[in-house]
Amino acid sequence: MGQIDKRSITLSSELATAVDEAVATGEYASASEVVRDALRLWKERRDLLGYTVEELRVLWDEGIASGPGRFASMDEIKAEARRRHIAGER
Repeated sequence: MGQIDKRSITLSSELATAVDEAVATGEYASASEVVRDALRLWKERRDLLGYTVEELRVLWDEGIASGPGRFASMDEIKAEARRRHIAGER
């Protein structure tokens, strides 16, 4: 595993219970193992999506600056999606 850097973290009681249960059931050998696995998954998801916080802010600003969307409601969006699906469009 290489160099080990110790960290101290604070968990909500709900998360602490989930970690304890994962260890108690034998799914993981230790709380540290649970946290390492969670961090690996977090990093994988973050790397997969590929956006930094700054890039997301820029995309948000571009979306806001583009003006209102052409659909007035979620129902209209769903109806258009269904229409496109039936028509075989993308």
